[in-house]
Amino acid sequence: RQTTEQLRMIRDKMRVAQQRQENYANQRRKPLEFNEGDHVFLKVTPMTGIGRSLKARKLHPRFIGPYQILKRIGLAAYQIALPPKLSYLHNVFHVSQLRKYIPDPTHILKTEPVELKENLTYPSVPVKILEFETRQLRSKTVPLVKVLWQDVSTQEMTWEREEDMRQQYPALFAGTFLRILRAKFQ
Repeated sequence: RQTTEQLRMIRDKMRVAQQRQENYANQRRKPLEFNEGDHVFLKVTPMTGIGRSLKARKLHPRFIGPYQILKRIGLAAYQIALPPKLSYLHNVFHVSQLRKYIPDPTHILKTEPVELKENLTYPSVPVKILEFETRQLRSKTVPLVKVLWQDVSTQEMTWEREEDMRQQYPALFAGTFLRILRAKFQ
């Protein structure tokens, strides 16, 4: 009897604490609702299959679009009119993957068209090799190259395995400049 009463009291206090936390959490939340015909941006993330390669690039757009909402499906999903380039994607997205588009003619920027791969990633092209380095692991040495990548709007340098780069981009390793550069860094 005493144990049952203590359990009831503990449950009541837990319920009150959970409601208090819920109220605090919901103070800043606002429900997102869109109407048919509204335009929205679509979030670009690797988790949803819409996104870049695993190499993080901070300054690339996080949303693409705007795209028109065709209809609402359930409480938290919307069907979106996707362009033919994205026709392989399922066109229903959760509201958390959308952001409202507010048209403002003064904010329109003229940009070059961006070519997206099938998984909505930007193609990066290696421009040149900057350095050579050999990294010593426990049982083997791994030759690395520092590659300058050219993207749609930025340049980035990363260390890559020399073997992989030779297979994918053999033209980077042609020429006397690279032999001189390689000798300098070894």
